[in-house]
Amino acid sequence: MSEPASISSGIAERYATAVFDIAKETKSLAELESGLDNLSAALNESADLSALIASPLYSREEQGKAIAAVAAKIGLPSVLTNTLGLMAEKRRLFVLPQLVAQLEALIAEDKGEVTAEVVSAKALTKTQSDKLAKTLAARVGKTVKINATVDEALIGGLVVKVGSKMVDTSIRSKLNSLQNAMKEVG
Repeated sequence: MSEPASISSGIAERYATAVFDIAKETKSLAELESGLDNLSAALNESADLSALIASPLYSREEQGKAIAAVAAKIGLPSVLTNTLGLMAEKRRLFVLPQLVAQLEALIAEDKGEVTAEVVSAKALTKTQSDKLAKTLAARVGKTVKINATVDEALIGGLVVKVGSKMVDTSIRSKLNSLQNAMKEVG
């Protein structure tokens, strides 16, 4: 891991731990989780918000006012709003994506959940997703939340990542294995 990425994740981890502890003490984890969903959606959908948090051209005051307006607009809980204000004041908004990821991981761990990254050739139906979640839950012993994406290059099958384990049942992977086997023979 590069040094700047390491520093960013360290900063995000400290803020995330503080926000999580406060939310847990005040019994507002559910409110925090819904606020995080809204913030994550805003970060993914708004190029302007991404530019605001990453650009050094905006002053601390401009970033603070803008992030306060965004927080009010999307209805963030006060603990998260105050933290974002502090981060703007300290010029730390650039770690916001890592903060969101860290908080989501802390909340999931507290709830006994794990997230499975699932890549499929076609979009999974609700039934398929539920069945996969049940199967994975039986394997890992925790509730599994499915984060599904589509990659048509897989041709068929799935690639499932849970924690450090990965299962690749895609046709692309099988064709690559067959191709490698044929190279060894010839």
